[in-house]
Amino acid sequence: MTNHASHSSSDVAGASVVPGGHRRVLLLKPRGFCAGVVRAIDVVKIALETFGAPIYVRKEIVHNRFVVNELAEKGAIFVDDIDEVPAGMRVIYSAHGVSPAVREHSKLRGLKVIDATCPLVTKVHVEAVKFAQQGYSLILIGHRDHDEIEGTLGEAPDVTQVVSNVAEVAALEVPDPNRVAYLTQTTLSLDEARDIIHALKEKYPNIVGPHSQDICYATENRQVAVKNVAHQADLVLVVGSNNSSNSNRLVEVSRNLDTRAYLIDNSDAILPEWLENVQTVAITAGASAPEVLVQDVINYLSNHGFDTLEEVEVMPENVRFGLPPEIVQAIAAAPSQPVPVAQ
Repeated sequence: MTNHASHSSSDVAGASVVPGGHRRVLLLKPRGFCAGVVRAIDVVKIALETFGAPIYVRKEIVHNRFVVNELAEKGAIFVDDIDEVPAGMRVIYSAHGVSPAVREHSKLRGLKVIDATCPLVTKVHVEAVKFAQQGYSLILIGHRDHDEIEGTLGEAPDVTQVVSNVAEVAALEVPDPNRVAYLTQTTLSLDEARDIIHALKEKYPNIVGPHSQDICYATENRQVAVKNVAHQADLVLVVGSNNSSNSNRLVEVSRNLDTRAYLIDNSDAILPEWLENVQTVAITAGASAPEVLVQDVINYLSNHGFDTLEEVEVMPENVRFGLPPEIVQAIAAAPSQPVPVAQ
């Protein structure tokens, strides 16, 4: 595969060359892991190295089957409920956050908690508490069955209603139309959230929102990248798992621009008929999808006549988050390894 405008030679590792072809792959950047996902995965790995297996994790640490399976092989045990964690054991909260009720239940069971909640999700939780304390009715924009929404809703369940689309706004009822606030899930479609917020403002002219948008930088950047490139592609492949909200939104963004798009866990999910009469495929990955799966898709396409790879960087992305204090303290308390003495 011929590599054009690539910023790293590793972007085409293992790709085979198909001579004489004119089909190309546009590899979007930024793509894949966001800072919150990197942090959450690092938390599990460091906990396993520091404390040893087993380490329990409430829910999937991030919404990607490959990542979860890899961590399970290292000794992480994923549970749906805190009651599944033996009393007194160590448990990690996933990047999507938890409700105060879950935190309280963990205390009652004597669990040693490591909180891997993404700092951008924590920001939304703090905003929910603030608005509730100030006497606002709270409208939470997002998908009801998503782990993140369940956690945020738990901060102020008595005053919070969830809306998932514009149609649901019409049915809202609040005690005081002049004391309404909204927040959003961090992994929504920018366009979808904009439309719902517009409908809320039409219904409640005095509604207030967060000082800065809740949709996270990585979700926005990956959607913007798709918008910038979709018109150049016949097909967009989004690497990510079915339960990944931000990955599903990337598919929607492409389809809304009339470019065919599919969500795939890996190259095994690609159907040959998708590639018929296709000259250009754009590849991106959701914020919880590892780069190794992207390379797998690139190699598949290389073996099916796509001989040119162009990496298209839409904007730089250099966000990093620090580790949670429980992990920092554990590392500091761990006995240091003796420094080998040169003979």
